[in-house]
Amino acid sequence: MVADVGGTNTRIALFDPATDQLRSVATYTNRQYPRFEDVIAHWLASLEEPQPTSCCIAVAAPPSADHVDMINMHWSFYCSELASQFGFRQLRRLNDFESNAFALPYLGAEQLQLLYSGSGEPAGRLATVGPGTGLGGAFLDNRVTPAVSYPCEPGHMGLSPGTELELELFRLLLPQHADIYSELLVSGPGLQRLYQCLGTIRGETVTDLEPADISARAIADEDPLCVQALETFCALLGSVCGDFLLASGAYGGLYLAGGIIPGMIPFLRSSQFQQRLTAKGAMGPRLRMIPVYVITASHPGLIGAAHAPL
Repeated sequence: MVADVGGTNTRIALFDPATDQLRSVATYTNRQYPRFEDVIAHWLASLEEPQPTSCCIAVAAPPSADHVDMINMHWSFYCSELASQFGFRQLRRLNDFESNAFALPYLGAEQLQLLYSGSGEPAGRLATVGPGTGLGGAFLDNRVTPAVSYPCEPGHMGLSPGTELELELFRLLLPQHADIYSELLVSGPGLQRLYQCLGTIRGETVTDLEPADISARAIADEDPLCVQALETFCALLGSVCGDFLLASGAYGGLYLAGGIIPGMIPFLRSSQFQQRLTAKGAMGPRLRMIPVYVITASHPGLIGAAHAPL
């Protein structure tokens, strides 16, 4: 069994190593279940073949030994108790982006969209970053065998303003938040926060729009405030990604993941994302060599969990 447990949805599947195929893929809305254990029980009850005895779970939570305590929702559980309850003889727990990183060597050309080609040959570590309910990241050291994935928390790194408008945003937010960290603005809820704060700065009345609505209106060029919110989001995402690449030394390629990015590729490409990613002083030329891709695969977390060593 492989599972990808995010802040909003959980995906579970059966992986067959003999055929390298995922079967019985199911998606669950987390808020409909009191516990993660209830999701597993529901999936197993619907499984029309023998119950698996090994398991790899990718979960949106900081690295830990046995106890998993999710940040962006109320679920918590012990891996040892899960193994005992469901009869798993082997169980590995990954961070969700640790799993995304494990997936990178197994993604085909049809599961990736090139955003920027870079000016050098890909080599060395690969990085993945993605905004969703939060902002996750990891890097894969593929210079060793087997490759090793390292989970990180770029969403909780500090964020710096890069324009006068961003300075105004920070001035507005600082009285409410002691720390302006990345996922406060670079995430689904962060996009909402940008939209609302920009409305305050511009003296405009804002409506209670969901992140998907803000993105859709911006992409369709239907609402100037939504356009400015998404442009600011893309610029800040570029800054975060540049910092993450420098901190991790992942110069072989950047892979953008998550549910937000695949639907806004043309907008992202024409935004300030790449300029802000490479605006890192003396390291700018090195960062411009790094190819940037968007992961368009439906279930990269499941692919990574399926191929992670148990």
